Amino acid sequence: MNLIQWFRFASPQSFYPLAGRMIPWFWTLAALFGIAGLWVAFFVAPTDAQQGEGYRIIFVHVPASWMSMFIYMVMAFWAGLGLALGTRLSGMMAQALAPTGALMAALSLWTGALWGKPMWGTWWVWDARLTSELILFFLYIGFIALQSAIDDPRRADKAGAILALVGVVNIPIIYFSVKWWNTLHQGSTINLTRAPSMAQTMLLGMLLMALAFWMYSIAVALTRARAIMLERERHTEWVKHAVD
Repeated sequence: MNLIQWFRFASPQSFYPLAGRMIPWFWTLAALFGIAGLWVAFFVAPTDAQQGEGYRIIFVHVPASWMSMFIYMVMAFWAGLGLALGTRLSGMMAQALAPTGALMAALSLWTGALWGKPMWGTWWVWDARLTSELILFFLYIGFIALQSAIDDPRRADKAGAILALVGVVNIPIIYFSVKWWNTLHQGSTINLTRAPSMAQTMLLGMLLMALAFWMYSIAVALTRARAIMLERERHTEWVKHAVD
């Protein structure tokens, strides 16, 4: 299928049925990767020599943290595309991604607190990475609140896009915070330029859980996007046929 044919899915009318066909596949993949990841995390991966069994929370914490940043970048991309080209689908996709991104950021913060208490002796410190992740959570909440406060979807998309694009600067701050500042948070255990500093089974479990979170995020975002399309396009003919 050439590029021109793919462009026809840029309209809500064409994307709606495509999303409907993809959603079951992503839910299935999320379940399969999740089951495999949890099995490796709890029954295959060895006990950590320093952190004991408590380290296993990283199999949720790390993928949630990765997804919180990745989803924000994708949300900002869609928002920026809509701001530049005025495409209706772009704003809908950005709106659909925001709640899932906020969930991932909240999960990252919550599991981080559960991990930090036994390791650091406290639930929370104003550490550079923790603080920047908290700011990311507030950016998601701000994006959702801003769009909800504006009745006109077009104006809401433009306002949300500006906020999303400004907030992109926080992503490299989160990622590089452990290198730029002296923080309690441990450095990255996975790096493209060197071998991972963890057992292969630990790495496998983490990657499987990351894939599960990724598939889940896509499935939820597509489901929510379809609901947004029906709401925004409710007065059009194609929606009337879609809900019949």
